[in-house]
Amino acid sequence: MKISRTSFGHLPDGREVFSFSMSNGHGMQVDLINYGGIITALHVPDRDGTLADVVLGYDDLQHYVEDKNYFGAVIGRYANRIGGASFEVDGMHYQLEKNNGPNHLHGGSGGFHKVLWDAVMEEGPDWVGVALSYRSNDGDQGYPGNLDVLVRYQLNQINELQVHYSATTDQATPVNLTQHSYFNLAGRGDILTHQLMINADAFSPVDQQMLPERKHRPVAGTPFDFQRAHGIGERIEDNDAQLRFGHGYDHNYVVNPTGDGALTLAASVVELGSGRCMELFTEEPGVQFYSGNFLDGLLNGKNQRHTYRSGFCLEPQHFPDSPNCPEFPDTVLVAGEQYSTCTVYRFSVVD
Repeated sequence: MKISRTSFGHLPDGREVFSFSMSNGHGMQVDLINYGGIITALHVPDRDGTLADVVLGYDDLQHYVEDKNYFGAVIGRYANRIGGASFEVDGMHYQLEKNNGPNHLHGGSGGFHKVLWDAVMEEGPDWVGVALSYRSNDGDQGYPGNLDVLVRYQLNQINELQVHYSATTDQATPVNLTQHSYFNLAGRGDILTHQLMINADAFSPVDQQMLPERKHRPVAGTPFDFQRAHGIGERIEDNDAQLRFGHGYDHNYVVNPTGDGALTLAASVVELGSGRCMELFTEEPGVQFYSGNFLDGLLNGKNQRHTYRSGFCLEPQHFPDSPNCPEFPDTVLVAGEQYSTCTVYRFSVVD
């Protein structure tokens, strides 16, 4: 196991950004920067042992500073949308930034994807990692309370990238963190033939503002049924109102729980040409599946333009707009308690 640190450039205010490279004995390598907690590269082998970078992103810091697609970033305080960019906690009304029409998306324009995290390299007996910490002050993006956040990225010898999230607060506040990498297991081209399984028998339908209805809908008999593997593009152009609202898939899936509080296999993806397989395990009740519907080919990436549907996202999280939907699992963290959740991306190959 190896880990190293190099300079990745300077922000407009002069602060230096660092890149951390982690690798194991099987050729897997993860690169990330402490600006936005962004995964900038993820090299994994195919069935012949040939490596490819399977995440979208850029070669330089300036593009990440300007990026509006959340490539590879940590998302918070609240992943996904909050309707009306407002919520109430303990009888107090809080107004957030409206950065997605009338709504609030992914923590606001100055959310965790746009901050410089403190970073420390870590090593264990069979893993290497980077611990990122950040204090989000009371009033940051409109949220109440001082929130201390710790995100640990760890690469191990069995080709797993583990992401451990924890947070504490001194005042009740919604917290919903996730990772927003765009994956392409072929390394280039579109992702429409990737074979996707999502371990969910229900999803959250949305309105035209992409806010969830308060009642989940069974996936059976719809283009949203990935309980057994289907090509991402197999039904993406079906005449379905939900697909029209999202311009493709951009929906929360209700993960079938294991019942024992352990990590749950939420999704798996196979790219048949290379044999690369990614399994996603999480403790979260939901996973947002996004099929890269707004990538338009205007952005130059590391090894290709970010063309239409050239990457997919699987974002483990609590449900969108939960602060305004009492029917959904609670996302409010209170003083004296700790937010804690884990996501595991396990890579392998199939014949």
